Amino acid sequence: MLPEPYRLHHRAEFSRTVRRGQRIGRRDLVVHAFTHTYDDVADVDSLIRVGGPRFGLIVSKAVGNAVVRHRVARRLRHMCAQIVDEVPAGTDVVIRALPGAATADSAELLRQLRTGLRKLGLRSAPEPALGRTPAGERR
Repeated sequence: MLPEPYRLHHRAEFSRTVRRGQRIGRRDLVVHAFTHTYDDVADVDSLIRVGGPRFGLIVSKAVGNAVVRHRVARRLRHMCAQIVDEVPAGTDVVIRALPGAATADSAELLRQLRTGLRKLGLRSAPEPALGRTPAGERR
């Protein structure tokens, strides 16, 4: 479960992240990210905001019926809780699920999310693949 301080709640927060932030599309997800700076004088909440990154989810009816949408949202929330330490503080991330997210497995969705964040410059280089050393030789 994603703790309360790490969630986006208001429509304005979602809109700001989607409209003013960066976007990267993956096969089953679209990742929007907006990093707050102290230069955002017009944005009062960025000056009083403390803590880590915040995440928001958009799972539309195109993904499936209510049962499927809630299942996808639960899986995405769980993934956000896993990567909360990897994303810089002061960043708002909105994840929009595409219809393929309903049938994709969790490992694939997590890989797409991490890749998207890395391409947006919000994560460091990817972890080495299982069973291999950083140089590429087998263990």
